Amino acid sequence: MEIKDMIALMEAVSENGLTAFELEQGDMKLSMKREKKQVTAVPVMGQSGSKPEIFAAVQTESREEAVSDKVVTCPLVGTFYSSPSPDAEDFVKVGDHVKKGQIIGIVEAMKLMNEIECEYDGVVEAVLVKNEETVEYGQPLFRIH
Repeated sequence: MEIKDMIALMEAVSENGLTAFELEQGDMKLSMKREKKQVTAVPVMGQSGSKPEIFAAVQTESREEAVSDKVVTCPLVGTFYSSPSPDAEDFVKVGDHVKKGQIIGIVEAMKLMNEIECEYDGVVEAVLVKNEETVEYGQPLFRIH
């Protein structure tokens, strides 16, 4: 795996609000964890291995902030919608209190609208996807505290 691929993975992990990511390909295993919110410049060796040529920015998140393990994941592949119609308010936003069974989003798959129900009682800690974003099976959608 090349450095540019690792940087792209780090950005994807960060943009999607994930706190951990693991990838195994053959005999290579890559593990990423966000722990403290700060940007650190990491020197990356050049082709010759003699001196650093570029710096990769690594952003991590502090463990001091409690991150909930209550995550609502996507049950199917499709397009995520945060509201019942384009001109309506979002079903939920960060800070909203939610109940188990409450509709918190919609995933359109093959022209069918599938309501996403909250699996927990609590407060929406993070919305991990954007409106009209393509989502995958098992992808985290919301984090509930």
